Amino acid sequence: MPLTPLDIHNKEFSRRLRGYDEDEVNEFLDQVIKDYEALIRENKELQNNMLTLQEKLNHFSNIEETLSKTIIVAQEAADEVRNNAKKEAQLIIKEAEKNADRIVNDSLSKSRKIALEVEELKKQASIYRARFRTLVEAQLELLSQDSWESLDNSDESARHELLRG
Repeated sequence: MPLTPLDIHNKEFSRRLRGYDEDEVNEFLDQVIKDYEALIRENKELQNNMLTLQEKLNHFSNIEETLSKTIIVAQEAADEVRNNAKKEAQLIIKEAEKNADRIVNDSLSKSRKIALEVEELKKQASIYRARFRTLVEAQLELLSQDSWESLDNSDESARHELLRG
């Protein structure tokens, strides 16, 4: 067990002949007691400071650990958000491609249908023109026949007869 200032103060030395000067020894012991008390106070202050600093160190270590965990969680959350965004973007792109394909296919189908309708109308117009041409040619042939002249003559003679009669 270490010495205390009280132990030093209460220390009694045995007396001998031709011993040390008692006043000098007491004076020296008083100085030792003062210095020893000062060292003990300083040691206690240093221990208190060390405890305070240790508490602060522990506090900052906890903060550092918490921040590290928070950063890791934030990193994982950011990675998850990024991955989800990529997946969603891919789904949007696939959906857009499907819609584009559907629109193109619908347009091609409508285009083919219109082309078929145009061809059908061309055929019908061609048939109509051919029939109309046939009709006109038949009418022209009728007009160019001699029987019309005989009708004209018979019409005139019938008129003459009516007028005479």
